[in-house]
Order: sequence, then C-alpha cells, then structure tokens
Amino acid sequence: MRIAIIGAGIVGVTTAYELALAGHEVSVFEQRGSVAAEGSFASAGLLASSSIAPWCGPGVPWRVLRQAFSRQASARLGSVGALAQCPWLWRAWRAGRPAALQAHRAAMHRLAQFSRQRLLELTQALRLEFEQAPGHLLLLRTAAEVQAVQPLLRLLTEAGVTHELADADRCRVIEPGLNEALALKAGVHFAQDGVGNCRQFAHLLKTEAQRLGASFFFEAPVQGITPGAPVMLQRAGHSPEAFDAAVLCAGAAAAPLLARAGVKLPLQAVHGYSMTAPLRHVDGLAAPGPRAAITDARHRISITRLGQRVRVAGVAELGGRPDHLALGSLRLLHRVLDECFPGAALTQKAQHWKGARPVLPDGPPVLGASGAPGVWLNLGHGDHGWTLACGSARVLAETLSGREPPLDATNLTIARLQR
Repeated sequence: MRIAIIGAGIVGVTTAYELALAGHEVSVFEQRGSVAAEGSFASAGLLASSSIAPWCGPGVPWRVLRQAFSRQASARLGSVGALAQCPWLWRAWRAGRPAALQAHRAAMHRLAQFSRQRLLELTQALRLEFEQAPGHLLLLRTAAEVQAVQPLLRLLTEAGVTHELADADRCRVIEPGLNEALALKAGVHFAQDGVGNCRQFAHLLKTEAQRLGASFFFEAPVQGITPGAPVMLQRAGHSPEAFDAAVLCAGAAAAPLLARAGVKLPLQAVHGYSMTAPLRHVDGLAAPGPRAAITDARHRISITRLGQRVRVAGVAELGGRPDHLALGSLRLLHRVLDECFPGAALTQKAQHWKGARPVLPDGPPVLGASGAPGVWLNLGHGDHGWTLACGSARVLAETLSGREPPLDATNLTIARLQR
C-alpha cells in the first residue's frame, strides 16, 4: 500500500519505520525542518512503562481548576480563554471515576509494557546507540503521599509489574546525589523504567526507515485531507496527492485536519515545560546529579540525566500560547531541581522549552481507523509519547496491514470515545 504519514515526531517516525518494515511504500510529511522538532524535542525522556498513568487520574481536573492561574502551579490554565475547556475537563473527570479509570490504566499498562519490549528489540537489532540510563524513582515526601500512591501500587502488584517501595535511606542508595536535607518519607523504585534521549532515537530510527525505503519531506505542511479510496492530501503549492491510506501522527496539529476531514476527536493540547542544563564539574568530575530518572510526586515534575546534562520537566498548562513561557512555571522547575540536587547543574546556561502534548480526556491514545475512509490515527499520547511510541506504531502497522494487533486494543480505538 502507498501510505502517507503526517507528522515526524517520535510517534510519526516509529510509525514510518514499522509500516516500511511491513513492506508498504511510506511518505512522511512534516511541517518543521527535522524529525522530533516539536512535542518530542525536549521532553523529559522518561520511559515509564511501569509507572504510566492516565492524565485523568483522581483529582487532576479539579486540581487544574483549583490552581487555575497560579503562577507556580504544576497544573494550571494558561489563559482566561482556557476556561472554554471546562467541558473537556468535565469529560476527563468522568473518565477518572474508579471503574473507568481502572480500564484505562490497564489498557495503558498493556501498551506500555509491549512498547518497552519493542523498544528493546529495535535498540538491539538495529544497534541503536543513544543516551539512556535504567531506573526511575518516584519521591514521596510525606506520609500522605505514601498513602495516596497505594492504589497504584496495588494495581502494579495485580499486573505483575516489578516495583519496590523503598524507605528514605534506600532511596538515597538508589540515587546517592539526592539532597541530604530533603524531607523524604519514602519512594517507589521502578527498575524496569528509565530515561532515554527521545530526539536522538528519533533521528536514528528515521535513518533506518529510510533504508527500508521510507521518504521524508520536511517543511511540508499538509493543509487538508479528503477521505476516500484513495484518500487525497493537499499541500500548499502542490496538486492533491493520492494515497491508499493516511496516518495522522501530527499531535496537536492534527485537530484542524481531523475537523476538515469530518472526524470528531476530543483532542486537547496540554503544554509542558522543560529546562535542560549542563552538569557542573568540579576537579573534572560531575557534581552529584541524578543517575537516571526521578519524579517528585508533590509537583509531578521529573528530573532526568541525559549524558552530561540534566533535564527537569513538568507542568500541565491547559490553553495558553505555545510561544509564551510562563516565568512561574520555569521557576517551579528550577526550585524542584534545587531542592533535590542543589548546585548540580549550571542553571545559568539552561535552555528552556515549552511543547504541546495532545491529550484525550480518558488517557490512552487512539490507534487505528478513524471511521473516515482511508484516514488512520496514532494520536493522543499526552506526555507518554516516548514511552508508548514503539508499541503504538507496531499496533497501528499490524492493524492497517490487515492483521490482528499484538495486544488487546479494545480500549485504544476511536470507538471508546463515541460511546
């Protein structure tokens, strides 16, 4: 089949590789000048297959509304206009009710575990070398935070996911660079999780996809899609192009294309922030920083090590402009880094970034046919795009090729959002 992929972030690149591997003729269209140039550019790098959770977790929608326009909130509204998203937040709240949430979490865990295995297979088979480190520690500062994480631990135990509830001393053995003065009650260690340089991996896999015959077109925004057999793509300055199928992997940019194609999908852009700085060196040695990945449960902010750099990422900003960096959000990232690893990074040389993470109200991405002839979807991964990308691409490629998906995809199709 002749297949067009719209978007060359980590999801688009992995999808291109899997479809090319399956023998399809693949063309990738990206509006920016390179792969992983938007939402995948400076993400946290977390590969959290064990600790993944839906965005609609308990209390999150209410936390957004309660903190609203607070300057240093970990979840906030980006502008007064974002209040128009209250119906979407209401839908997310409904999806966070216990019975529904359990099903969404289970679907995401299955996909995440499968994605982790597929990432390992690709890394080994293709000998891909990118910055990575094993291990992820969830920091719990208070007894209340330890209590709040118990439902997740029970779910992980039932699912057979390896994890360790560690006391404060054990946490400091796992991450010896942690600030000794940091008030810490406990932590949850996920040995199978870790951190990896998403952008490096995307560039490496793009090369492998090209070796399989995939073509990449940059600075090539798609203006419209006309469903049908064939499906037609319209680009500025070009005649309409015919394909057997078009796969939307364009993140937040997919929303207007879907609307024009007559596909209704409650996709919402939630912006995230990151700060990346070189580690400080003293007498030629790097200052104590994270060995791998840490997430502070209080602020839902992660601190990860990427080679000789540290990256701090978090904040969920609903609405707002993608080109506006809120100083309060940036200060929160710097504050959490200073609380956990004081003096470890040259923050005066920090690079700041803000990117859109397209989210569906119930949490899991949507994979498969859109309902419009010829239009397929691999969208809505939120801040778990890097964790879910390899597995999502494989599921999409198998389904589009007419084969059974490699896992239960019941709660991953668009049908769940139309009930």
